Amino acid sequence: MFKAKVLIKRRLSILDPQGQAVEKGAIHLGLNNIKETRIGKYIEFLVELDDETKASTEVDEYCRKLLANPIIEDYEFHLEKIS
Repeated sequence: MFKAKVLIKRRLSILDPQGQAVEKGAIHLGLNNIKETRIGKYIEFLVELDDETKASTEVDEYCRKLLANPIIEDYEFHLEKIS
């Protein structure tokens, strides 16, 4: 079994209005050195397979077809073997 840890981020070419809003909030708090804030999603789940290659293929398909929007988002994932 593996624990999958997925990070989904907007592509750099896509505007990130949530990141911009948070950055403006930082300025109102006097945090004037914060720049280029990007907001993403972090997702964890278990994959009930013992073969890492098969687990990786399934996680990749899950990300491509359901978790990430392939038009505006990129993703990366890491598998951690658990007992």
